[in-house]
Amino acid sequence: MTGRCWKFGDDVNTDVIIPARYLNMTDPKELGAHCMEDADPSFARKVKPGDILVAGDNFGCGSSREHAPIAIKAAGVSAVIAKSFARIFFRNAINIGLPIFECAQAAQKIAEGHQVAIDLERSTITDATTGDVFRFEPFPKEMREIVAAGGLMNFVKKKAGLS
Repeated sequence: MTGRCWKFGDDVNTDVIIPARYLNMTDPKELGAHCMEDADPSFARKVKPGDILVAGDNFGCGSSREHAPIAIKAAGVSAVIAKSFARIFFRNAINIGLPIFECAQAAQKIAEGHQVAIDLERSTITDATTGDVFRFEPFPKEMREIVAAGGLMNFVKKKAGLS
């Protein structure tokens, strides 16, 4: 995964990721069009497929809503790197197949606009702009398989021989 860094701070809650006024929407593309709208009204228009969100502590805190990781993924974001994630957001992201990585050093040092590369095989995050390399703790095998399948539903279908 390689993309431009979009930098956000600590305690980015699910109401910021996808405002409550859009929770009646079910189409992922519509949700993606409003992703991060209250933090940066032009985000959804400027983000490119493959770009990467980088944030501080407690990303995805607040209300438990699956809409938040769906909106991020539908906006074209390929991954989220943060110092830490709210537990319910963490699980919802895995369940919909959005790769997320806890790496405090990367979250602190990577700047807005830098090019970022994530190497799953080596468990590294590289700030291609500066050359800095950061290591992250890989997920357990089954969680990696869920993300690789595109989410929990696809993973279960594959395991059951339905796909």
